[in-house]
Amino acid sequence: MFSAAVAGALAVELPRAFAFEQTIQGNSAEPRSPWAVFRFGYSAYQSGHKDQAVEAYRYAAENGQLGARWKLARMYAEGDGVARNDYEAFKFFQEIAQQDVEPGSPEESYVSDALVALGAYAQAGIPGTPVKANPQAAQEYYMRAAATYRNPVAQYEIGKMFLQGEGGMKASIQQAGRWLQLAAEKGHAGAQATLGNLLFQSGKVVRGLAMMTAALERAAPTDRGWIRSMQEEAFALSEEADRRTAIALAEDILTKGGNR
Repeated sequence: MFSAAVAGALAVELPRAFAFEQTIQGNSAEPRSPWAVFRFGYSAYQSGHKDQAVEAYRYAAENGQLGARWKLARMYAEGDGVARNDYEAFKFFQEIAQQDVEPGSPEESYVSDALVALGAYAQAGIPGTPVKANPQAAQEYYMRAAATYRNPVAQYEIGKMFLQGEGGMKASIQQAGRWLQLAAEKGHAGAQATLGNLLFQSGKVVRGLAMMTAALERAAPTDRGWIRSMQEEAFALSEEADRRTAIALAEDILTKGGNR
């Protein structure tokens, strides 16, 4: 029975291994480029063959393909086609972040996203691993992504850190507003809502209400709860005339994309 089981497993695995080897080598004795294997992995992923995609991405990553490393990191972080493993994702993101990639290069987005992911892991830590909560490290990851690559998520996180005086930074509404504005101008709903609330609290009622209302319309489902709560509280404290003007201004913001 054991021999039959082994034979059955080999009957399944050997053709798969051979097919993947053929994919890597093509019709010649020379192996395909990491980019070609990465493209095969992408096609396999899109077709639902995520096990083949992981093999292809791993081969491409081991041979220097940055996009393949990023895709593996995302798959492990989200449990997409593999068992979720945040520490494995962290290690892939760390390898990406160590690359010297110039702003504006085709690989900028991989490094930028990896830095944001590392910042989130550093903020919360990963239980049961060497990655402990470290606000200072989180601030450094976010700052690199925000300043070097102008990543709106990182700019938003830096803005929040300045608001709360986290990550070794002194609390500063002025600095927070600067970073939130940069993220808001790129359409980040959380930054728009937070900046709108700051404006509302500073007495710029109509502008603040309008920004929170526009942000609520743009927000992802995961952010709508806290933005709605913030917006409804501000509306309850406002005069009717200010509400009407703010709604009209919010429609203008949504139409024209303005945030100022």
